Amino acid sequence: MTPQAFIAHWQHNNITERAGAQQHFNDLCEVLGVEKPRDAENYTFERGAKMRGGQGWADVWKRGCFAWEYKAPGRDLNAALKQLMNYALALDNPPLLVVSDLRNIEIHTHFTGHPSEIHRFDIHQLTQPETLQKLKWLFNEPERFKPQRTTYAVTELAAKRIGEIAERLNARANAAEEVAHFLIQCVFCMFAEDAKLLPEKLFETVLDKSNPDGSKAQKRLSELFNAMQGGGDFAMNDIPWFNGGLFKIVNVPVLQTNDVVSLLEAARMDWSQIEPAILGTLFERGLNPDMRSQLGAHYTDPATIMKIIRPVIEQPLLAEWAMVKAKIAALAPKMALIGSAKSNHPNKEMAQGYQHFRDFLSRLKNFKVLDPACGSGNFLYLALKTLKDIEHRVNLEVETFGLHRELSIETSPANVLGIELNPYAAELARVTVWIGEIQWMLAHGYQYRKDPILAPLDHIENRDAILNEQNEAQWPAVDAIVGNPPFLGQRFMLKELGGTYTSALRSCFKSRVDGNADLVMYWLEKARMQITNGQARYAGFVSTNSVRGGSNQKTLAKIIETSQIFEAWGDEEWVNAGAAVRVSLVCFGENSSEIKLNNQPVSHINADLTSGNEANLTSAKQLTENKGVALSGFQMNGAFDIPFELAQAWLSQPNPNGKPNIDVLHPYCNAKDITSRDRNQWVIEFTGLTETEAALYEKPFEQVLTLVKPERSLKSEAYLREKYWLHKRSSPEMRAAIRGLGRFIATPMVSKYRLFVWLPEIKVPENAAIVIARNDDTTFGILHSRFHELWSLRMGTSLEDRPRYTPTTCFETFPFPEGLTPKNIARCHAELVSASSDEIAEQARNDSSQAYNFSFIATAAIHLNQLRENWLNPTKWVDWVITPEEEKAGFPKRAIAKAGFEAELKKRTLTNLYNQRPTWLDNAHKALDAAVATAYGWQDYKPEMPDDEILRRLLKLNLERSQTQG
Repeated sequence: MTPQAFIAHWQHNNITERAGAQQHFNDLCEVLGVEKPRDAENYTFERGAKMRGGQGWADVWKRGCFAWEYKAPGRDLNAALKQLMNYALALDNPPLLVVSDLRNIEIHTHFTGHPSEIHRFDIHQLTQPETLQKLKWLFNEPERFKPQRTTYAVTELAAKRIGEIAERLNARANAAEEVAHFLIQCVFCMFAEDAKLLPEKLFETVLDKSNPDGSKAQKRLSELFNAMQGGGDFAMNDIPWFNGGLFKIVNVPVLQTNDVVSLLEAARMDWSQIEPAILGTLFERGLNPDMRSQLGAHYTDPATIMKIIRPVIEQPLLAEWAMVKAKIAALAPKMALIGSAKSNHPNKEMAQGYQHFRDFLSRLKNFKVLDPACGSGNFLYLALKTLKDIEHRVNLEVETFGLHRELSIETSPANVLGIELNPYAAELARVTVWIGEIQWMLAHGYQYRKDPILAPLDHIENRDAILNEQNEAQWPAVDAIVGNPPFLGQRFMLKELGGTYTSALRSCFKSRVDGNADLVMYWLEKARMQITNGQARYAGFVSTNSVRGGSNQKTLAKIIETSQIFEAWGDEEWVNAGAAVRVSLVCFGENSSEIKLNNQPVSHINADLTSGNEANLTSAKQLTENKGVALSGFQMNGAFDIPFELAQAWLSQPNPNGKPNIDVLHPYCNAKDITSRDRNQWVIEFTGLTETEAALYEKPFEQVLTLVKPERSLKSEAYLREKYWLHKRSSPEMRAAIRGLGRFIATPMVSKYRLFVWLPEIKVPENAAIVIARNDDTTFGILHSRFHELWSLRMGTSLEDRPRYTPTTCFETFPFPEGLTPKNIARCHAELVSASSDEIAEQARNDSSQAYNFSFIATAAIHLNQLRENWLNPTKWVDWVITPEEEKAGFPKRAIAKAGFEAELKKRTLTNLYNQRPTWLDNAHKALDAAVATAYGWQDYKPEMPDDEILRRLLKLNLERSQTQG
C-alpha cells in the first residue's frame, strides 16, 4: 500500500476503535514495509487479552519497542496514553508509548532516566520521507528516540540556576533559611505549573509580567503563595488547595531585576520530570555550600540506594506477595461470578481471592519505612516509589486471575518517615517526597490526591536522631529502617560535634558502642536495638567501608549475635561530585531466604563483611608479642613546620641561653614524604620545655607566637589554648621505642599501596605515618611480604579508596613466623651477627632453625630495598649533600637533583613505581615472598596460592598463638 492510498482510505474513515484498530495498523505496516504482528510472545495484537476477557492491556505490543493504543477519531488521546502508562509495567516497560485516533499518531518516549518527549504526526505527513523513517524506527530502532539529555542533567542544570539566585540573595544579607524556603516554594511552583497542578505557565507569567520590576514580582509571588496555602482566586485563576506546610509561611525577599530575570529563565525550563532522588541534594549544594558538612546531608546516588531498598523493602514484600498470589492461584479454577456475567455477587472462592488481595493491599498501606538521617529525602522518595511500584504490580497481577484491580493507589507519603537535624534539609525532604509522589501518580495514569494536594508530612521530623538533650532519642516503630548516616570518623567527632555533645553521645551509648567507633555506628546500633525490641524487621545503611574494621566492627559483630546480615556490599565505589569514595552497604534483620555478599550467594556474612566461605578474620586476637612495636607519630596541631632553608638559617642563630636551635629543630616525615619525594620539611619542637624555657630559643619561639598561638587561642580544648607552644601529642612512647635504633621502619597510615621504608632515628614521623620500632631487615622483609599485605588489607579499614593501616588491628594481630616475632627478633639477629656468611649459608642448608632461615628474608629484603633506592635516586641524576650543621647533629645526607634532572626526579616516587610495578620489582617481591613462606614452613607455597588460603593459615596461627599467650 502506498502512503497516498493509506491517506485516502483513513482520512475520513469513522470506523469504531475496536473495528478499525487492527486494520489501520496492518495497513500502516504495509506502507512502512515492516512485518505485521504474528508472535504472541513478542509482537502481537491485544497483549494480555486472554487474561482480561478479550481486551488487552495494549492494542498492539512489540517487546522492547512499543505499546500502542487506539482511540476512535475525535476521542481523547490522553485517555489512551493514561491506559498505556497504567499498564506499562505489565507490558515490560516498553521504551515508546504510541497513541492514535486513526488520523493522528503520537509517540511518547518512555526511557528510564530520561525526560519524556513527544513526536506527533498526522497521516498526511506519511508522504514525507522523514516521517516514514521515524515510524520505521518504532519497529526496529527505538533507541533512535532516546532523548539526548538525562533527567539527572536536567535536574542539575535547574539546581545550578536556582543556586545562582540563592547566592545573590544571600549576599544581600537575607537570612539563609528564609532564602532557602522562598526558593523551595519557587521550585515547587515551577514543577506544579509544568505538571498541570497550577494553571499552565501561571508562575512563568507572573514573573514575565512583573519583569523588570522586582517589587511587583515580590508582591505578586506573595499573593500567589498565599492563594496556594488555602486555595482560592489569583489573577482570575482558581488555585487548588496545596497546604502541607510549604506555604504556611510566606516571606518573599526583596527582589531585584536580575533576580526576576533569573527566576524567569529557570521557570521556562521543563520541571515536570526533574529527578526527585537527587533534587534535594543538588539544591542543598546550590543554596548552601556548607550544607554537605551537616549531619544527614550527604547525597547517595539512586543506584546505590536501590542496593539497600531492594533487599530491605522490595524483596521481603514481593516474597510475601508470592505466597498470597499462590493462594489466589489455587482458588482461581473455581472463582466465578454467580449468575450472569454482569452479576456483582462472587462465589465463595472469588470472595476469598478478593480477601487475600485486599489484605495484602492493607499490608502495603501500613508498611512503614524510616530514614533516621534523611537529609533531603533521597531514600524516602525511592522507598515510596518502590512501595507504589509493588502495589501497582499487585493490581496488575490480580487481573490475570480474573479479579478487578483497585482504581486507586493507597501507598502514599504517609508510608515514609524521616528524622533530620537541619530544618532546611527536612523541608527539602518533604518537597522531594511530594514531588516524587505526584510524578509517580501522573506517570502511571492515576489521579493525584487533592484537598489538599500536599498533605502535611509532620512524620518527617526536624530533630536529632541520636540524642534527645542528654538522653538517647527514640525512633518510631516501623517495618524497615534505611539511610545514609553522616560520614564522620571518631577522630573528627570532637571537632565537628563539640566536646559536650560528643561526651554525652559516648556516655549514653558506652555499654553498646565502642568509644572509638565512627559516628555512623550509633545509627546501626539503634537500628539493631529496634529490631531486637520488635520495633522493626529490617534495616539497611550506606556507610564508608571503615565499618568493616577496627572498633566499628564490634557493632557489626553485635548485629550478627542478635540477628543476621543478609545482604552486604563490602567495598563499593561511589562517585560523588567527581570524588571517588569507597562505601560498604549493610542490610540486616529478620532471616532472609538468600544471603548475598557483593551480589553473590554465600552461606553467611561475617562482621568484616566477608563471606562464610572466606577466612573469618573477625576472630583474630591481638598478640602480646607484637605490642608496643607499631606506634603513631607525633601530632602538631599548628604551624610548627618550616622549610629546610629557614631551618638552616636558624641553625646558625645564637640564643640568650647560649644553646643552639638544633635542640628544638629537626627534620620530620609525614605520609606524603613516604609515598612521594621527601619534602625535607623541619619541625619546631619544644617538648619537655616550659613556656619560659621555650622562649629562650628566639627565632623558633617567635614563629610559634606569630602563627600558632592565635590559631590555638580559638580551640575548644583547654590544653591546646594554654600549652600553645607544645605539640598536641608528642608520642613519648614512640620516641622511647625508636631511641638507640639508628633507623626504624615507617609506613603511611593511609595509602594506595602498603609501603614500608627505612627512616633515620633522628627523622621523627608525624601522626599520618606509622612507626615500626625495629631496625632489622628481617622484620622489614616480613612486613613487605604478600602475607602481611593481605592481612593488613583485611584487618584494616580505608579512607575513600585508600587502605588505612591501624597498629592495633593490622600489626598487633599479625602472626609473624615462629621465632621471628618482634619479641625475639633481636635475639635471632644477634646470633647471625656473630656468624660468618659462609657459616650462615652452610648451617641454613643443614639447620631448620629460624635463626638461620631468616637470613634469607633479610637478604631478599635488602635486595628489594636497594633496587628501589637505585630507581628512586639514580646516581646520574642526584647528588648526596649535607651541611656542616646537619653533619654535626648526626643527620644523614640528602638527595638533591643534579642540574637538568629536576623534572624527571620529581616523578620518581614509590607510588609511581608501584603503579607501574615493573618486572624487576615484581620479581624482587616474589623472591621475598618465597623466603617468608619458607620461614612459615609452607613448602607448598607458590605465587598462585589463593589469598584466602594464605589468610586461613595466618588466622590459624594467630588463634594458636593467642591461646598460648593466655
